[in-house]
Amino acid sequence: MAVWSRLPSVGLVSRAPRSLSVFSSTPSPPAWTRVVSDAEKIVGYPTSFMSLRCLLSDELSNVAMHVRKLAGTKHPLLNTARGFVYDSKHSLQLRGLVVLLISKAAGPGSPATDTLLQDMVSGIYPSQRSLAEITELIHTAFLVHRGIVNLKEWTCSDGPLKDMQFGNKMAVLSGDFLLANACTGLAQLNNTKVVELISSAIGDLVQGVYHENHESTAEVKEENLSVASWEDQMFLSHGALLAKSCQAAMVLAGHDTQAQGLAYQYGKHLALGHKLNSDLQPFMRSTAEPALLHLDSAPVLFHRLTVGSQGWLQQVQQTQSTTKRTDYSKLWDLVKTGTGVQQAADLCSYHGSKAMEAISCFPASEARSALENLVGAVTKI
Repeated sequence: MAVWSRLPSVGLVSRAPRSLSVFSSTPSPPAWTRVVSDAEKIVGYPTSFMSLRCLLSDELSNVAMHVRKLAGTKHPLLNTARGFVYDSKHSLQLRGLVVLLISKAAGPGSPATDTLLQDMVSGIYPSQRSLAEITELIHTAFLVHRGIVNLKEWTCSDGPLKDMQFGNKMAVLSGDFLLANACTGLAQLNNTKVVELISSAIGDLVQGVYHENHESTAEVKEENLSVASWEDQMFLSHGALLAKSCQAAMVLAGHDTQAQGLAYQYGKHLALGHKLNSDLQPFMRSTAEPALLHLDSAPVLFHRLTVGSQGWLQQVQQTQSTTKRTDYSKLWDLVKTGTGVQQAADLCSYHGSKAMEAISCFPASEARSALENLVGAVTKI
């Protein structure tokens, strides 16, 4: 489903597809694949198949059969399902991998009795592995839910209306199924603190998606235009689940509040750093399409803050023709040649250094090195 952003007074609209995952694009695929592959060896098994038994359950197998009816349409559920099967960068399971790595990096703590009786496998408690799977299920459920099409924006080229309506029903039902499985697994961990953390992360996701959808149809208010407000919103929709899952992994192992806080900070800054990296990638590629300019991306935000609200509106008006159609290539060039791209890159480096700072407090180990390599991979411009 397309994301729409409008600017006040000028009717500027930018259309762009939803990203499948926070970790769905990387600056150097070969290097990225190597980093992830090395990390998977450390935690004991490929996490790219972490949720496979749930995704291949009888219920979802039936859903998959119905999804075939969407072939030939532009319903986003089809692309989401295709991404689960054909994604070659292990991007869909990154959150679970980070949870497992940080669990191993922290080592054994003073866990509760039921956790203490569990045998660690590759330096990770079974409950922590369950948490990693739960994190992935929640993320997958939200990916599916976000694929619901706004039928008010439906056009004939998207596909038959009845197929789009059917796809929406499948997105709701399959997303609910995954979320229900995650909640069941969460309850089985039998830890109220962990339940509280992950439940609040789900709430953060809902709030973050609501704000994204609200701002995609409402006028962007200049008083809300700031780096702090941008980071707050991006944390809700892109960072809260990872940060709180990392903290929950420390809780399950019985680590103190300091270790919990460091794990939380690592997850938070890693997610924000990668979001900034993803926003910057189009400006780094010569083949990027200006028509897909995200008006809420970090480089555009910094550019708008630099030139001021009036300067930005003047630039937008200068790129418009007599029919009020915007020449996005000109607007793209204005942003790319300004200081916004470099400012976004600096902020990306800042979050990368903060993630490195947090993980450096853990004992030196292969797992810690892998977490450091992940920071380098997701924040490299």
